[in-house]
Amino acid sequence: MGEQDAHSSTLFEHRMAGVLLHPTALADRYGILGKNARQFIDFIAQSGLSIWQTLPVGPTHSDLSPYQSLSAHAGNPWFIDLSELVSLELLSELELEQMSDGERGRLLRLAASRFFRGEGLLHRESYDRFCQEQSQWLEDFALFCAIREHQGGLSWPDWPRPLRDRAPDAMSAFEQDHQATVREIRFEQFLFQHQWQALKSYANARGVRLFGDIPIFVAYDSADVWANRHLFKLDESGAPTVVAGVPPDYFSPDGQHWGNPLYNWDAMAADGFAWWLERLDSQRHLFDLIRIDHFRGLEAYWEIPAATPEPRFGYWVPGPGRAFLETCFQRFPDLPLIAENLGIISDEVEQLRHAFQLPGMAVIQFAFDGNSDNPHLLHRHEQRGIVYTGTHDNDTTLGWYRSLDDSTRNYVNSYLSSDGHDMPWPMIEAACRSVSWLAMIPMQDFLGLDSSARFNTPGTTSGNWLWQLDLSLCTTELVCSIRQLLERNERSLSGVVII
Repeated sequence: MGEQDAHSSTLFEHRMAGVLLHPTALADRYGILGKNARQFIDFIAQSGLSIWQTLPVGPTHSDLSPYQSLSAHAGNPWFIDLSELVSLELLSELELEQMSDGERGRLLRLAASRFFRGEGLLHRESYDRFCQEQSQWLEDFALFCAIREHQGGLSWPDWPRPLRDRAPDAMSAFEQDHQATVREIRFEQFLFQHQWQALKSYANARGVRLFGDIPIFVAYDSADVWANRHLFKLDESGAPTVVAGVPPDYFSPDGQHWGNPLYNWDAMAADGFAWWLERLDSQRHLFDLIRIDHFRGLEAYWEIPAATPEPRFGYWVPGPGRAFLETCFQRFPDLPLIAENLGIISDEVEQLRHAFQLPGMAVIQFAFDGNSDNPHLLHRHEQRGIVYTGTHDNDTTLGWYRSLDDSTRNYVNSYLSSDGHDMPWPMIEAACRSVSWLAMIPMQDFLGLDSSARFNTPGTTSGNWLWQLDLSLCTTELVCSIRQLLERNERSLSGVVII
């Protein structure tokens, strides 16, 4: 399959619109993948929206960042809806009612113990089949989490050397001594997959497609790095020699020091990018569309010496580029990839994206720097693209608008033919008016919320990923407003996607 044809089979048949909301904003006492998520899908479908975009759904570290996960494959066990375990006869109503803060883990382990005793309505054959089909990552992940728990939450570089370095005798002995814990972690992943697939089916049946996100890099303290040290730029002890980041840009005037280990792309190419193909395979079963975050890193990435705290001392290093994408599309010809092409984007990055016909992104908040060639201006949008008012990394549109200086605010008002009193709706209208076939609106913008509802501020380490949606705000009036918005901008209410 040639480059120009690689992505041609993944097309949107109609102009559509969707909503951006991470599932953690829907959490209740018992989890995430239950009634609140289904109620939100009902709201999406009733509004005529076709897409629900999320952030990565893997297990997080204590900072809660979805972009620093313990695994590139696993699901976050905190998403599991405990109330469903009552209907599956693995927990009782009384046990849920008496659950106190911090007891989720205990109840999940209790449900696992009952399942392995043959209780409940889930079939052991389904679990065994899941473990076999996901064995390429599940075994390492379960061991990683069990050891990490046994070591009091220490990162893997701080484990005893035999476990840190995966000495066969030490690994075998640990697994033998902690069989129950390892098995329970596998069961949690089985439950996550069971509930996620049920939610995906619920959404798809209502014309709603799920749009996921793959961070290009993985966390250092992850099962992926621990189990595949040869695929990363590490020294003999497992410490990174170089780390990921970005030079100064709109989000961070001083640049960003992400700290993720960088890939040994030569080693990855030598085995046909097998690790990446497994990762893509995992995610394409979770989502109908997949965004590659920091797509520009496939063309060239910012490499920072590990001993250097300053991002500005980094340098550009060529990425795997066309060889990598050719391999991906040879394996998965209809892979529904979207390229996140924000930040410092060179001509070479765009040439790579266009060679594989990958849709890119435009963010209207970025359009007002005064440059007539700004790609985020409405008349410069691509038809085969996605337009946002803002992303999870932006302030809410209302918060952004209020933070503008008078000159820029007047420019925005003039451009949008608005006096700003009903912001953010003029921006939402502009996104839906764009030629781009998909308009994505953060839920906070549909609700007209200010900066207090911002989900993430890049370059900061506290106060992020915490905002919660009050579902009572998803009113019939809002549903009608969104439907009218889509109708007057000829954005399909059908949600038909050709994949």
